[in-house]
Amino acid sequence: MSETIIHDRRRFLRNAAMTVAATELVTGGSADAQSTKRNLTNLHAIKPGTNTSFGALRQIDAGLLNVGYAEAGPADGTPVVLLHGWPYDIYSYVDVAPLLASAGYRVIVPYLRGYGTTCFLSSETFRNGQQSAVALDSIALMDALKIQSAIVAGFDWGGRSADIMAALWPERCKALVSVSGYLIPSQKANKAPLPPKAELQWWYQYYFATERGRAGYDKYRRDFAKLIWQIASPRWTFDDATFDRSAASFDNADHVDIVIHNYRWRLGLVQGEPKYDKYEEQLAQGPAIKVPTITLEGDANGAPHGDAGAYANKFSGRYEHRTIEGGIGHNLPQEAPQAFAQAVIDVGSY
Repeated sequence: MSETIIHDRRRFLRNAAMTVAATELVTGGSADAQSTKRNLTNLHAIKPGTNTSFGALRQIDAGLLNVGYAEAGPADGTPVVLLHGWPYDIYSYVDVAPLLASAGYRVIVPYLRGYGTTCFLSSETFRNGQQSAVALDSIALMDALKIQSAIVAGFDWGGRSADIMAALWPERCKALVSVSGYLIPSQKANKAPLPPKAELQWWYQYYFATERGRAGYDKYRRDFAKLIWQIASPRWTFDDATFDRSAASFDNADHVDIVIHNYRWRLGLVQGEPKYDKYEEQLAQGPAIKVPTITLEGDANGAPHGDAGAYANKFSGRYEHRTIEGGIGHNLPQEAPQAFAQAVIDVGSY
């Protein structure tokens, strides 16, 4: 697949020599045109699906969890934390991680709570899927790995966590790459009805609101995940082996509890935990993200997503949006690993 990058042009670049980069940069909301020196790191071309393994995974106690994660690259490299979504797992980054490692980055790819080899340290801990709890898992992981600040990148649930980290703890987030942009919702906003066509895209969320939906997801979790992959990335021709590698992570004993709580919490149907209230109150205000950011969107994303122009003003620091062409869907890092890795490298140079 082609991974041609079409960069939005909202302002003319002052330096004509930079037009080959076709890049829009927004700094502090300034209306002035900007020119920039591009990071000259050249990534070798890679065909999506080239890699099929991370090698031996690692485990570490971090906050409420024992986190399973893949690590690649030099220990003294600039840290990059890559966060996956639902219903996906760390294999979304199986081609991205070696690209970044070869460029000298220390790459950390954790399983989120409820996925793969990540498990709760206590059977008594509430299986909470609310957004601030999931984001704090990544802060706890960075603490456990003694990483003070990292480039954080993600999509879907992982993009939301990355956005939250950048908004609430900017000192821990050197820069941000987020697929589909600003993904921080509030329960209040989620109560507002959408036009029927938009509501249809969230059918699974309403299914999960019922006990039939919970039972159905538990019984058919692999079939369910494959259907979501097909809808969200209609032009991605993944094979059975690719799907099966990720689907194994959904066998986690806490997976269904976390997924169901996440979607019910979004609609205000279940409560979160009081200890996260202060974070949710901040997030409900729609805080601006000040760290350097590149947002990405595939040209064939079949999952619900906003228009880039609608969220651009949420990024008040240095900012760029890129649309990735070639039939690229929702699982952008796995479908277009070179474009995703290049965005991480570029944003780290801002």
